[in-house]
Amino acid sequence: MIDVVTTIDDELVEAFVRLLPQLSKAPPPDREALAAIIAQPGCKLLVARSGGRIVGSLIVTLYRIPTGTQARIDDVVVDDAVRGQGIGEALSRRAIELARAAGAKQISLTSRPSRAAANRLYVRLGFEQVETNVYRLPL
Repeated sequence: MIDVVTTIDDELVEAFVRLLPQLSKAPPPDREALAAIIAQPGCKLLVARSGGRIVGSLIVTLYRIPTGTQARIDDVVVDDAVRGQGIGEALSRRAIELARAAGAKQISLTSRPSRAAANRLYVRLGFEQVETNVYRLPL
């Protein structure tokens, strides 16, 4: 089951403590940080549940620019214990539905080459790899 988070509770905070280290070395967000995420206009935090437990999450952000509405998927993570069961696909499909319903012209994401299964999933869902340069300025 995929839900759009509308309130922050202990279960969600604990899920990020467990899940985020499987994605990043960044410290997991606390209650206030999660509240700030879901309060952002156009930002949707999706969670996947299996057996009543949060086992995955994804952020989809919708934003308007002069050329139209755009969407971006970030921080997709599925618990190691349940990978390969279609949870990442379900999260991604729900994000695509939300973007389409909002009138987005496209939805973008990035994925490290080492995440081979995730990259195969994105191609299977119809994402196309684009030739571009990604630049990042640490602040």
